[in-house]
Amino acid sequence: MARTDPLRKFRFRLEIDGLEQAAFSEVTIGDLASDPIEYREGDEARLTVRKLSGLTKYANVTLKWGITDSLELADWHQLVVGGATLQDDIRKTVVIRVQNEAGEDKAAFEVTRAWPCKYDPTDLNGTGNEVAIDTLELANEGIRRIQ
Repeated sequence: MARTDPLRKFRFRLEIDGLEQAAFSEVTIGDLASDPIEYREGDEARLTVRKLSGLTKYANVTLKWGITDSLELADWHQLVVGGATLQDDIRKTVVIRVQNEAGEDKAAFEVTRAWPCKYDPTDLNGTGNEVAIDTLELANEGIRRIQ
């Protein structure tokens, strides 16, 4: 049987419904959790409660990238700030593709109906030499592994 090594977390790419923003230095996929609901009927002889599935919650996804002359992601956030309704024209599907060391897509996560809920422009410092990093946080209605 051939050995399968785990994928490394430093090689990935994103697809955002037609946005051409290519490189991200960091992507944080939040947790996915379903709340348990405890339930017991009054005539049950059981000494324990039943656990039913409740609401499922998807944490925000955070994107970090080095500033370039592209305004696409900042403009996407500005649509929300400007009062655009959160209809399908604002919400986008984001696919995060994890690659092996040869650059082949081996795993993927789909983030559905995502929209930018927070934009954090970089801090500037005249004495530093670090890359200027912007951060965009995406609220969403679902995260699932598709590959």
